[in-house]
Amino acid sequence: MTEKREYRDDYDDKTLYIPGPTEVRDDVIEAMAEPMFGHRMDRMTDLYTTIVEDTKTFLGTDNEVVILTASGTEFWEASTLNLVDENILVPTCGSFSERHANVAERLGKDVDRLEYEWGEAVKPEDIREHLESTDKQYDVVATVMNESSTGVRNPIEEIGDVVAEYPDTYFVVDAVSALGGDHVDIDEHGIDVIFASTQKAFAMPPGLAVCVVSDDAYDREVEKGDSSWYGGFRRTIDYYDRKGQTHSTPAIPIMLAYRKQMKHMLDEGHRARDERHREMMAYVHDWADEHFAMFPEEGYESQTVACIENTQGIDVAATIEEVSAEYDMAFSNGYGSQLGEETFRIGHMGEHTVESVKELTDAIEDVADL
Repeated sequence: MTEKREYRDDYDDKTLYIPGPTEVRDDVIEAMAEPMFGHRMDRMTDLYTTIVEDTKTFLGTDNEVVILTASGTEFWEASTLNLVDENILVPTCGSFSERHANVAERLGKDVDRLEYEWGEAVKPEDIREHLESTDKQYDVVATVMNESSTGVRNPIEEIGDVVAEYPDTYFVVDAVSALGGDHVDIDEHGIDVIFASTQKAFAMPPGLAVCVVSDDAYDREVEKGDSSWYGGFRRTIDYYDRKGQTHSTPAIPIMLAYRKQMKHMLDEGHRARDERHREMMAYVHDWADEHFAMFPEEGYESQTVACIENTQGIDVAATIEEVSAEYDMAFSNGYGSQLGEETFRIGHMGEHTVESVKELTDAIEDVADL
């Protein structure tokens, strides 16, 4: 049985370079300290409509936006319950895409996996070949955009173009660790559902899930008849249309933080934010190529999380611990037993810059004697 470990008041602050949560601006944290108010007051309508409409503006979408108190995991479940009667195709290329498939199985759906080796990316032509050759009618194709366990960025735009040729099949994208730091034209590529968590590239505190829903996905749920209660598209969107609020009590302080950070994101702009993340990615890749090697398939590297192959055989766990102790910086080992000491990961997302990421790589060089 787990024993209680009392939370203290004397922890050292660490600069976060993990795949999330990431660093949060001081004024965003301070925004959570406003006096509490009721979630059915007009003030709540002002807050919620602001963050929903600002998110639409930032992402450049005409689709509906739902923001709920939850992790992105909520929309693994909700999108499956809302859209899938029986059959779902899930290309798996790492831990999180595999977990998406597991969630659908636990919900009683018939799941087909299109399996790739860890480190490989999902290919649009493979999706096309599978859809053309099967006798099954898939309700959903579900793909992870950013497989943070392996550092792979899947080409969801091209995959969406393929799925769009099958009007009775809906395209669901897990963009938990990418949206906000990697530009995607949601409406242009037939993405019916795409969702993220605020603690990653949005650079906000954990606790909110953001989901963009197409009209077709909304209509599909209405036609299907049964759906998720908490994350149902009709329930959340209709309530917003009537009241401008969430149907259940939200985490108001985190929504206040969201409002503040989204204003910063609008000031920067989606394209500029994307370019800053590209610059960080390029720097980390050059550094990794000099000292180690990149783990993902070439040409499919994540724009927000670098997964670096430990070609020098450094003690990853010890290096992480020493960098934390000496420099108050946190980065991550490889994901799970399969990649734990074989790789390590650097989250270059949110409010980080090339300069701040270089502080981490300098620290790793010093500790690992590179």
